[in-house]
Amino acid sequence: MPRYLALLRCINVGGRNKAAMADLRVVAADLGHSYVTTYIQSGNLVFTSRETDVTSLAAALEAEIEARLGVRPAVVVISGPELARVIADNPFPEEANPKCLHAVFRRDKVDESSIALVAAAVRRARESGSRDDAAVVGRILFLRTPDGLGRSDMAAQLGRSSVQSAGTARNWATVTKLMEMLGE
Repeated sequence: MPRYLALLRCINVGGRNKAAMADLRVVAADLGHSYVTTYIQSGNLVFTSRETDVTSLAAALEAEIEARLGVRPAVVVISGPELARVIADNPFPEEANPKCLHAVFRRDKVDESSIALVAAAVRRARESGSRDDAAVVGRILFLRTPDGLGRSDMAAQLGRSSVQSAGTARNWATVTKLMEMLGE
């Protein structure tokens, strides 16, 4: 049976949208998923399912989490092979610090106007002397912020845009740990 990763947006951030990981595991198990596990408190759920449509998996998780836990996080579901592809497609493999590289996972492919917005943000960052960088590959926005995500004007600009707000970000340490948990 295929293994999947569900990434929940804005769970347990800043005291809002609180959801215990144990409760998330129960919700997933009650939906018929097996080998359910979570990683850290920010909404990373690994599971096995007979269902193969990631959009249906995400919608079912969103609805059930809202019904049972009273929060409605956006959920992005990807398969193990998809996560392996994200790792292989990393446009910044030279970044040694995994906390300075983030992947923003989206349900949908990034459109041309959003790609242009990312390019403009990168251009402004470079013009201001920043070392920040960003790239879009398929439906993933990669952010490289060598001076820290919290200090990045580029990341802040993109965070206010639909490019990033339509997804959920994980640092590279989390991405690679989740790949390990998926066993791919």
